[in-house]
Amino acid sequence: METRVAIIAIIVEDASAVEKLNRILHQFGQYIIGRMGLPYYRKNINIISIAIDAPQDIISTLSGKLGMLPGVSSKVVYAKQPGKNDGGKNESAD
Repeated sequence: METRVAIIAIIVEDASAVEKLNRILHQFGQYIIGRMGLPYYRKNINIISIAIDAPQDIISTLSGKLGMLPGVSSKVVYAKQPGKNDGGKNESAD
């Protein structure tokens, strides 16, 4: 099955959601490439980014589950698919 590489940006405004959030991320752990979390004490929020390589429906499901948690927002940014516009090349034309 074809996979996509994406970043899921997560903002946690309610610390009581962190346990549920971590449980959900654990369920999708086989697809997660890496995770970075930053506490932003000045605003009393946590900023988390998840790098993921998974089928698009899995990414959408994960982001949706995270976004349904109270006090949690999530958005996905997808990498461009190789070959779609440039034949799989990452070089610029001169």
